[in-house]
Order: sequence, then structure tokens, then C-alpha cells
Amino acid sequence: MSAAATAIPGLTSATTRRRAMALMIDAFEGVGIDDPAHDARLLLCAAAGVDHAALIRDPEAPLDDEASERLAGFAGRRLAREPVTRILGMRGFWSLDVEVAAGALDPRPDSETLIDAALRLFGDRQEEALRLADLGSGSGALICALLDVFPNATGLAVDIAPAARDLTRRNLARCGFAARGEARLGDWTELGEGDFDLVVSNPPYIASAEIDGLDPEVRNFDPRIALDGGPDGLDAYRSLASVLPRLLKRGGHAILEVGWTQAADVLRTLESTELLGVGTQRDLSGVERAVLLERPKRTD
Repeated sequence: MSAAATAIPGLTSATTRRRAMALMIDAFEGVGIDDPAHDARLLLCAAAGVDHAALIRDPEAPLDDEASERLAGFAGRRLAREPVTRILGMRGFWSLDVEVAAGALDPRPDSETLIDAALRLFGDRQEEALRLADLGSGSGALICALLDVFPNATGLAVDIAPAARDLTRRNLARCGFAARGEARLGDWTELGEGDFDLVVSNPPYIASAEIDGLDPEVRNFDPRIALDGGPDGLDAYRSLASVLPRLLKRGGHAILEVGWTQAADVLRTLESTELLGVGTQRDLSGVERAVLLERPKRTD
């Protein structure tokens, strides 16, 4: 039996694009995938090497042997709840396409809220030579997006995981920012004094006991180190509280992603230092997704 028939019964090289879509949608619905039509379309286009317009224009075109086998492999992985972005190895983030790979968090659209917040704070300084840092960079999506919107800025990305550091480095290069961005391996607590205008972070913030209840796309494919925020989900913020005051210049800002109920607790945690909470930023669903902090200028 072919790989195609094993993953999606009825899928062969003679199957039309329309029929392949229907077969995948049925299969994906059967395992509880949220948007089966969307995922089926993306995988079919990638397997057949066509865009969405071609799919609409010629839905009765048959798959060939190579496309059907490739599609079967993609479908089998999706049925195992591997995210489409990981199957295809790419994710659209902000205005960029970034590589997604094992060993780093798959960046979420919600994290684009941090870029919105940066523009809110620095919108009148976009052309300045700002110094930026991304702590726990993962894929590097945040630092790449920031270097995109601040064209004269330079950035430092730090991650404790070698795979994440390497992925950040590749994404800096693919997005054209290798000359302005550095990817460094290490723990952010080991960084010395800094003089950054802006520090961002999407740290692990899921309470340890909640991880097993997450969607399989998350719990089975994102690194646990990128998810586990300790017993109350706030361990990383306590750590950040110890380093942000020395990394930020006077008048500098930090923007931190938070879980959907965590904004007030994170602000309390960070305001126990010399940092001042200056607001939150809501995502498209209205959730307080980021907290904004400032290291005040001296008043004496």
C-alpha cells in the first residue's frame, strides 16, 4: 500500500486537487483540527507546488505521483497534530517569512503585539540608531521584526538553547539583518551592563501543571523550556526583574509578552525593581498580551 493510501485512504496520483482537499478536510476534522480547510489548502498547495489562485483556477487537475506522495507525508504529520508551520518550515510573522524549526518556539501571531507596542513607544524615533535586545529569542522572529521597523537600529538576541540561537542567526540572515543583528548563546542572567533603548522578551509563562493540558500542537512540538514558567508561570519574570534594570539605559523601555491573565501579576513583579510600569498592549482578541515598562530617567 502506498504512503498516500496509508495516510489518506483514497488519495492517489489520479486524485484531483478538489477531491484531495475534501479527503484531507474529512480526515483533519476527524482528529479535531480547528480549521481543517485552511490547513488542507496550505498543505495541498505546498505539495503540488501551486499557489491558491492555481488551486481555484484548476481544481480538477490530478495530482502526480510525486505530489500525492508528498501530500500524504504532509497529511500524516498533520494528523499527528504537527503544526502546518513546522511541516512547511516557515511562518509569516509581521511582514517577514521566518524559518520554523525544532528546538525553538513556533512564533505566534499574538507576539506581533510586542511590535505594535514598540511602535507605540518609539514611533517618532523609527529612524534613530536604537539599541535593541531580545531575551530568549527562539526563532528570532521578534528581533527580525524590530530590525525591520527600525531600519537604523542594531540588535542583540540571546537564547540559552543552541538550536534556537542557530535558528535566530539563520533568520537574521534570511531577512537581511545579519549586519545589524547578533545572535548569542547564553543565559540572559549572565549579561553584563547594557545600554539598550528597548528590551523585548517572550519568556516561558505557562504554569508547569498546565502544560500537559495544552493543545497537542503546542505540548508535543514546542520545546518545554520555551513553555514552562514554573509553578505559577512567573519564574522567568522574576529572573527578568533581576537583569532588566542593568540592561536598559535611563529612559529605556522593556516590552514583555504575558499570558492572558498575567499582566497585573507581571507588572507587580517587575515594579518591585526600579522599573516603572507604563501600560499594557492588547492583542487582536482584546487580551492584555504585553506589559510595557520604563527605567526612569534620573530626577536628581
